[in-house]
Amino acid sequence: MARSIRGTKKSRGRPRTTGPGAQIGMRWQVAELAAIDAWRRMQDGLPSRPVAIRLLVELGLQRGAAPAPRQPSKGSRRKASEMASRELDDLGDKSVPALERERRKRRLVLGPKEFRDLRGDQPKKKV
Repeated sequence: MARSIRGTKKSRGRPRTTGPGAQIGMRWQVAELAAIDAWRRMQDGLPSRPVAIRLLVELGLQRGAAPAPRQPSKGSRRKASEMASRELDDLGDKSVPALERERRKRRLVLGPKEFRDLRGDQPKKKV
């Protein structure tokens, strides 16, 4: 076994810092590598790129799945409905009778009957 200048034994090959595991090869874009390098420069001890990527993956996995999107409040739903109603009034055909304009507007807002039961964001109608 070769000895270093200090007289300690050197082991041959790659250091065993990562342990056994699957090796993957990836291509990284220049912008992504620049972002990784900028992040690792802010870390203590300036980790190597592979170590920095492992740390970033661990951080991402610790956060878990993204939180569920917030449900809009009743007030914001009402406001959106009023805004849509005003826009449809402005865009609608003025030559059509008022009852027909209301029917068309309702169809646009509610959507076709065939698809209403498929919408997951709407509560199910009680029968």
